[in-house]
Amino acid sequence: MLKKTKANDLSKPVMALLIAGFLTVFTSAYLLVEISEGILESEKFTLDQTVNQWVAAINTSRLSNVMGYITYTGSVPWLTLGTFILTAYLFFKPEKTNWFITFLLINMFGISAITKGLKLLFQRGRPEELAQYDGTGFSFPSGHTTGAVTLYGFLIYLVVRSHLNKKLKWLVSTSLVIWVLTVAISRIFVEVHYFTDIIAGLVIGLLWLLVCIGCLEMLLHKKVKKK
Repeated sequence: MLKKTKANDLSKPVMALLIAGFLTVFTSAYLLVEISEGILESEKFTLDQTVNQWVAAINTSRLSNVMGYITYTGSVPWLTLGTFILTAYLFFKPEKTNWFITFLLINMFGISAITKGLKLLFQRGRPEELAQYDGTGFSFPSGHTTGAVTLYGFLIYLVVRSHLNKKLKWLVSTSLVIWVLTVAISRIFVEVHYFTDIIAGLVIGLLWLLVCIGCLEMLLHKKVKKK
């Protein structure tokens, strides 16, 4: 595959697409919420209240504890460790996977910047401030959700691109999708996020993931074409 990965190897169209994608995801999320500013000022969408009431009705201390363990797999330490392990795996693979490493890191650092920027812009308070579940700081969008979508989503991309048989690809990919959704939902069950925080996290994370994968595929296609 690719023998070298240099910063100047990133073609201008790919760089431009990455920057445009970053700005588009950030701006789209900002404008989407600005349109609903009148509702957001009241701090709770009607949908949030409905979902929170439903969760409160079915939640138990045991279920909340289980969700507490699940939610940790979307935390910064866990995602950092996961990124490190995945990077090390790609680095030591026999095949040259330097560009995959590069875009994995762009993917994770980029979503961190987008999430933190939006949190600072909207400064939405949380349902509950619970440090035990990383329930501190601002609420919108859910950082656990955006992080889970981008890391596990990139892993799904690698699985789909791998030489595994089709059934195994479907099994692993489906399991990871379910896990991402469970991590997202867990944030409501541990009472540190609203439902709209979760939806925004899923959409924003997915959009940025697709931008990164699209740029990576464009670059790989260009390199193969040159050869």
